[in-house]
This record gives sequence, structure tokens and C-alpha cells, in this order.
Amino acid sequence: MKGKVVIISAPSGAGKTTIVKYLLGIRELNLLFSVSACTRPMREGEVNGRDYYFMQVSQFKDKIDDNQFLEWEEVYKNSYYGTLKSEVERIWKLGNHVLFDVDVMGGMNLKNKFGDTALAIFINTPSLEVLKQRLEARGTESPEKIRNRVNKASLELKFIRKFDVVVFNDKLEDALSQTAKLVANFLQKPDQV
Repeated sequence: MKGKVVIISAPSGAGKTTIVKYLLGIRELNLLFSVSACTRPMREGEVNGRDYYFMQVSQFKDKIDDNQFLEWEEVYKNSYYGTLKSEVERIWKLGNHVLFDVDVMGGMNLKNKFGDTALAIFINTPSLEVLKQRLEARGTESPEKIRNRVNKASLELKFIRKFDVVVFNDKLEDALSQTAKLVANFLQKPDQV
């Protein structure tokens, strides 16, 4: 079985993970989360295989060499993220649609792979300053890492037009509602022939 694909992308700190968790709670959407692989350290409360497949850099590179990824990138030096082909196949075999929570480059790569069977949504923030404040509020990263993420976000915003739709996350309740409606409409459309 091949299902559809919903891609939620945004700069780090824009709220994409919160929106993804909300969508997963709507049973009628029949979505399952695609667990990405990464080489970053596990954060407090995260679980291997649920939040990410946490790997060593050498292990990740071996999977690249074995062509096991749909897409991957080195986001920061020795900090790799990617989507395993086996993860998408697993979700489709269960009869579900795939829901991705990926960075902007990953989102564009996945949209290119899946074409019209994918809805690519870019979550935008009111400003880079708000984004910086959200990252600081997490309390999980050093000031240098936050600076790097904000700099990366300013570059990622240049790709906003590559996405099917943009959801502005100024007020979370509105962003959740708008995203859920967009996804429901997309999943209800008949497949392209």
C-alpha cells in the first residue's frame, strides 16, 4: 500500500514539533510519525526509536553508503539527519499516511521525492527575534548553538516559496487549527492518476 505524505518543516524553534504532535492526536487523519535518524545527542525525555533513531556518525555514514536513506543532510558539522526508506515502508504497510517533522532542506528533498502525493507545509514565525526567544526558552542549547540556529533560520526563510503552503505560527491555537484543516483537505482528495 502506498499512502500520502504530509511534511511539516520550519526553522528550529518555530513550533513544528508541537503541530506534529497535535496532528498525530487527530485519529481521523490516519497519520503515523516518521521517526528520523540523527547523530545529535539525545535530549532529556527523548526515547530512541520514538523521537529519533539516535546513531553514531560512523553508523549513519554506513547507512548513507548502503543507500538506506530517502534523504539526508549534514545540518551542522558531524550532525546528520535523515529519513530511512524502511520507516516510510513500515508506515504504509500499516495502512497509514506518513507525517514528517523535518528541517527545511529535508522538507524540500522529501517534496521532490514524493511530488503530488505529498503536502509540504512551512511553519513560519513572527520574526527571527521571536524564534530566538523560543529557542532560549527551551533551555536545551548554548548561546552559540542558538546563534547558529537563528542564522540558519534566516537562510531557510529564503526557501519558503518551495513549499505548498505556509502556516504563520503567531498564535498557536490558530496555527494548529489551520494546519489540521489543510491536512484533512489534502488527505481527502482522491489520488492523482
